[in-house]
Amino acid sequence: MLKEFREFAVKGNVMDLAIGVIIGAAFGNIVTSLVGDIFMPVIGAITGGLDFSNHFIPLSSAVTADNLVDAKKQGAVLAYGSFITIAINFLIVAAVLFLVVRTINTLRRAEENKPAPTRSEVLLTEIRDMLAKRPN
Repeated sequence: MLKEFREFAVKGNVMDLAIGVIIGAAFGNIVTSLVGDIFMPVIGAITGGLDFSNHFIPLSSAVTADNLVDAKKQGAVLAYGSFITIAINFLIVAAVLFLVVRTINTLRRAEENKPAPTRSEVLLTEIRDMLAKRPN
């Protein structure tokens, strides 16, 4: 059983998956920074300084704070601003992945649509290769 597990763990697919997960985690940090540091301030500027991260609805009368961190300490809150931020995060990731997949598919189609060499091109290639192998 140990031998089978080792064979499974070192297969190319498992290693590819592990690398994909690691790159995905790093990509997640990039997207989080992109949303939090670039897009949200722009959206906030367009909407007059609106900051989604501190938007919440108190679910308890004990909640009197003006910011989300303090409000969570006081009681239950519905943090819809955090949800909006995460939804924007998701949309950005989905758009980027769509563009990557679209680009890859375009490149694949271009490679597949490449015309096959003509018979004369094949013959000329074979002659060239035979001449290259011939001793001088």
